Amino acid sequence: MRHDIRLGMLPNPFVFRDGTAVVTEEDWMRRREEILCDTIALEFDGMPPKPDTVRVEHLDDRGRGQTTHYRIHCGTKDHPFSFCITAYIPQRPGRMPVIVTGDAMYTVAWTDDVIAQALKRGYAVVMFARTEMAPDYTDHEWQYGIHAVYPDYRFSTISAWAWGYHRVLDALEQTDFADMRYIAATGHSRGGKTVLLAGATDARIRYVNPNGSGTHGCGAYRFLQREEEGKFDRAQGEPLDFMFKTFPYWMGEGLRDYIGREGELPHDSHFIKALVYPRCLIETNGYGDIWANPRGSYLSNLAAREVWRRYGDVRGCVCHYRMGGHGHRPDDFRVLFDYIDADMAQTALPACFRDAPYDDMEALHDWN
Repeated sequence: MRHDIRLGMLPNPFVFRDGTAVVTEEDWMRRREEILCDTIALEFDGMPPKPDTVRVEHLDDRGRGQTTHYRIHCGTKDHPFSFCITAYIPQRPGRMPVIVTGDAMYTVAWTDDVIAQALKRGYAVVMFARTEMAPDYTDHEWQYGIHAVYPDYRFSTISAWAWGYHRVLDALEQTDFADMRYIAATGHSRGGKTVLLAGATDARIRYVNPNGSGTHGCGAYRFLQREEEGKFDRAQGEPLDFMFKTFPYWMGEGLRDYIGREGELPHDSHFIKALVYPRCLIETNGYGDIWANPRGSYLSNLAAREVWRRYGDVRGCVCHYRMGGHGHRPDDFRVLFDYIDADMAQTALPACFRDAPYDDMEALHDWN
């Protein structure tokens, strides 16, 4: 038996700060700037600034069809910073779509077969370790990664990781293989939280694919999924108080005020998802990944989809659910690849994106 908790309806994003209604698409783009300013500040303590320059150093030259490495030099004059990326490039001429992931330190998901499937479809794969931007632990002195580059700024670790995606895009613009019209960003769990922020704050990412991202990602704060004890390893969605006890450096400090008051948040995850419009949001989750709140993610996706429904093509905001628990599985990559293929060819999306993962749930929003 399920014991889901609803903490109120999702707030309406189609209302300006002054209370007036958002009507036209032009209105929405102005409202988007308000959401970008207010929500990213509260949720993530904002974003790091852009670097003074970005220079790409090619570390080896073995031709296409081989693994190639680059070093990205960025930061400031007084505080230079660099990190490495690895590119797997199909052996063919011309520019091509690129799939970017910051999860290079977790190679269990990116198997040789997954990379081979991407190359076979004509995609380049670019990997970097987002933990080079900031360590995945509490850095009390803010002395590592890009916190040391920008000592006068305060931003969350996830903001620093998302900044890394943006710098990779800067570098791809300087290569001869990347088709910047078709850039995908994908990541799992905390990497999925990062991808959602990276995609919300950089319009160069056409395909935004957070996988199993949960709380502080795609999961709705106002819906806490609970299942029968003993059926799952973790039978409840990740609560905000646990996040602050365990990973406080991921969050904007202002979120702390809403522990136990999540229903009073001025936004929810659908606000951040809506920032991706008019590009493509492809959420992937596992039915059994209760800790990542898959039902709450779906309800938030339905709410965010209203932006695409009003002003664009509703196919731009989709989700796919598979059997199984927390992980970045081959099926997650396959449906992302299928989506990109269909979008580039301007053909119908695969049927799996038209199926409702849950047909027994009432919407968590009462506006349209």
